Amino acid sequence: MKYLRPAVLSLLLFSVLTGIAYPLLITGVAQVAFPAQANGSLVEQDGKVIGSSLIGQEFKKPGYFWARLSATGNNAYNPLASGGSNLSTGNSALTDAVKGRIADLKKYPTPAGAVPVDLVTASASGLDPHVTPAAALYQLPRVAAARHIDAAQLQALVSANTEQPGLLGEARVNVLALNMALDKLK
Repeated sequence: MKYLRPAVLSLLLFSVLTGIAYPLLITGVAQVAFPAQANGSLVEQDGKVIGSSLIGQEFKKPGYFWARLSATGNNAYNPLASGGSNLSTGNSALTDAVKGRIADLKKYPTPAGAVPVDLVTASASGLDPHVTPAAALYQLPRVAAARHIDAAQLQALVSANTEQPGLLGEARVNVLALNMALDKLK
C-alpha cells in the first residue's frame, strides 16, 4: 500500500497533465497563433469548403491541371491510407505503370520532350498537392485545347500560381489553387 497510492496518484496526475491539460493548451495556442493551419488549411470557395491546400485532389477532366498521382489505393488522396507504393526503380511493375501513364498523357496534346517525373509517379505520402512548374507547363497544351484558351494566358496563370521556395526546397505549384484560378478565367 505504501507504494501503490503514490503510483496511482502519479498516474492520475500525469494522465490529466499529458492527456488533457497539455493538448488543450497546445490546441488553444495553435488556434490563436495559426488558426488556418490548426484547422487543416482548408480552402473555401463561395463559402463552401472544397479542399485543403495540404492534401492533393484528383482532377480527371482534360480542362484541368492534373495533380501528382496518389498512391493511396482505390480512393485517391485518402489521408487515412497515406503512403507510397514502395516500388523500386528496378521493379517491372513500376516501369510498366509509368509507361502506361506516359501513354495516357500522350493521348492529349503534349509538348515535345520528356514527361516530368512528377506526372507519372506518386509522392512518398501519396497526398502531395503540388507539382513542379515543369509539370504544370507540360500540361498547357491539353488544358488550352480543352478550354479554348491561349497557351500564353495559361502560362501566365501558372507563373502567378508558382510558389517560390524559402531557404530550402524548390518552386512548386499547388494544383487546387491553380485550378481555382483557371475557373475564374471564364
